[in-house]
Amino acid sequence: MLRGKLMLGSLIAGTGGLLLNSTNFNGTTAESSDLSNLSGPIPTRSQQLSRIRGSTRESPFDLFIIGGGATGAGCALDAATRGLKTVLIEREDFGSGTSSKSTKLVHGGVRYLEKAVFNLDLSQLKLVYEALHERLYFLRNASYLAHPLPILTPCYQWWEVPYYWAGLKAYDLVAGSTNLIMSKFIGATESLSLLPTLAAKSPINGSPLKGSVLYYDGQFDDSRMNVVLACSAAAAGAAVVNHVECKELIKNSEGQIIGARCFDHFAQEPVEVYAKVVVNAAGPFVDGVRKLSDPSAANTVMGSSGTHITLPEFYGSQTVGMIIPQTRDGRVLFMLPWQGCLIAGTTDEKCSISAHPHGTQDEVNFILESLSDILGLKVAPSDVQSVWTGIRPLASNPKAQDTQNIVRDHVIYTDDDGLITVTGGKWTTYRRMAKETVDAAISTGRLPRCERPCQTSHLKLRGAEKYSPTSYAQLSQQYQQIVDNHLPEATKRGPLLLSEPQVDSSVLRHLATSYGDRSSLILSIAKEKGLGKRLHPKHPVLEAEVAYCVKHEMCETVEDFLMRRTRLAFIDAAAALESVPSVVKIMSKECGWSGKREQNELQKASQCILHDFFVS
Repeated sequence: MLRGKLMLGSLIAGTGGLLLNSTNFNGTTAESSDLSNLSGPIPTRSQQLSRIRGSTRESPFDLFIIGGGATGAGCALDAATRGLKTVLIEREDFGSGTSSKSTKLVHGGVRYLEKAVFNLDLSQLKLVYEALHERLYFLRNASYLAHPLPILTPCYQWWEVPYYWAGLKAYDLVAGSTNLIMSKFIGATESLSLLPTLAAKSPINGSPLKGSVLYYDGQFDDSRMNVVLACSAAAAGAAVVNHVECKELIKNSEGQIIGARCFDHFAQEPVEVYAKVVVNAAGPFVDGVRKLSDPSAANTVMGSSGTHITLPEFYGSQTVGMIIPQTRDGRVLFMLPWQGCLIAGTTDEKCSISAHPHGTQDEVNFILESLSDILGLKVAPSDVQSVWTGIRPLASNPKAQDTQNIVRDHVIYTDDDGLITVTGGKWTTYRRMAKETVDAAISTGRLPRCERPCQTSHLKLRGAEKYSPTSYAQLSQQYQQIVDNHLPEATKRGPLLLSEPQVDSSVLRHLATSYGDRSSLILSIAKEKGLGKRLHPKHPVLEAEVAYCVKHEMCETVEDFLMRRTRLAFIDAAAALESVPSVVKIMSKECGWSGKREQNELQKASQCILHDFFVS
C-alpha cells in the first residue's frame, strides 16, 4: 500500500503540464474572469445559492436560465463569457434528461442530407450545413471529450456503391473547409479487416459484400460534455446549481415575467430568483414551464423516443463504427464503439413526455434483429449490458405522420409574457442554439450593453486548455518509468500491473479522455485519500473520481455520479448496480451524510438504475 502511494505521488509530481495551477475561489464574476482559462475552482453549492438568493426585484440577474441540459448550459456559458450576470437552475442534474442519452455523435446528419436532396427540402439542407460547421468548433473546444470516428456504410448491392458514395461525397462537399477526412470507397476485404463481424454475405438475401463507403463524423461523451459546460459557465462567473426546481413564475404589474419561485430539493427550502430576462431551456419540458405562466398555452413540443442498447466490444470494432442506412422498416441504425463497448440504436417513435423513460422489449428486439441482419452472427439478447431511452424535443408539426420526417432544427420564440423559449435542435448545434438564444435576450433591450461579443466559437472548455492528443501517452510513459524504477525485477511482467493503487493503461486512458488536463487531480486525490482502487473490477473507474466529482463537478447524488459524471450505468447496468454501495460510502464521507441520507441514496440509486437501464 505504501509503495503504491509513493509511486502514485511520484506520478503526480511528474505530470507537469497535465495539472493546471489552481487558486482559491474569490468570488470572481463574469466581468473579471479570465476567459482564456476556465480551469479554476468553482463556487460551492452554498455559495451559488447565496448569490441566487441575493437577487431582488431591484437588483436582478441579467439572465435567468431554466434547464441545465446541453442548451441551457450552453446558454449560461455564452452569457457569462459575454459579461452578463447569469444564473442557471436545473430540476434534477445537468444532462439528466435527453442530453445524456444521445447517440454520442457530433454530426451533420447523413439521413437529413438524403431527405434534403430527395424532398428538395432547403430546411433539411440548412440543418446539415450548420451542424457540419458547428462540428469543427465542438471537436476543437472539447478536444479530450470529442474525436473523429470512421464509420462504415456496407454495400451488398452494386447500386448501393455509387448511391452511398455520391451521398457521402455530397456530405464532404457541404462540410467544405470544415470537413474532417474525405470519404472513400473500400473493398470487401478491407471492410472485413476493419470490422471483422460484418457479414461477408447478406443474412437477408445472401448477396456478397461489395465493399463499404467509409466516412468520418465526430464522437463524444454527451453527459460529461454537459457537466463540463455547466462547470465552465460557473468558472466564468455564472451562478449554476442543480436539483433546484422552478415551481412558479413571478410577473410584474404589466404581466411580464421577472423571475421565479423555485425549490431546493436538498435543503427543502424555497429559493426566489429575479432577472431582467428569463430563458426557458427545459428541453422536452419547455411546455410545462410555459404553462406555469399560461395554463392554456398550446403545446409546441412533440416527443420522440430514442432507445439504445450497449453490447460487448466483440460484436464490432473498437476503432470503427457502422451505419445501417436502411433497416427492414426503412429506419437508420448505428453501431458505434464507445468506452470499451458498443452502442447500437436508435429507435424513433412518437411518445409522451416523461422524466424517466425506459426502453421496451419491442424496441430492443428491433435493434437486435437489425444488427443480426448485417452481422455475421446473431446478437444474443443475454449480451445486452444496458438499455437506455431519451426523449427528443421536436418542434411539433400537426401534419407530420411520424417523427422521422420532422426537421431536427431548433426554434426560439418569445411569448407575450416575455419568456424566451428555445427548443428542438441537437447536441451538435448546442453552441449555435445558445448564441442565438442569448442574442434574442439581448435584442429585447432589457439587458445591459455587452462589452464582448459571443466568445464560444474558440473558447476552450474546462479541461481542454492544456490537453493534447499526447496527454494519455505522456501519462502512461511517466507511469511506466515509475513502475520500472520502484518495482523489483520479479514483478516486471506485462505493462502497468499494480494491485494498489489499481492504475493501469486503461485507467490512465479513461482519466485523460474524461477529465482532460485535470486528470492528474484525480490521481492526487487517489494518493491523498487512499482511493486508488477501481470502483468495479471490470471497468477503469477509480474510487477517487467520486471524491473529485463531489468537490469539483457539482456531483450531489449517487445517480449523478454513476449516470453522468461517469457512464457506468450506460455501459454496464449490472456493474453500476453493484457499485452503488461503494459510491454511497465515499460520497457520505465526502459530504457528511447522515445514516438516513445514506439509506435514501442507496435505495433511490438502485431503483433508478433498475428502472432506466433494464428492459421493462
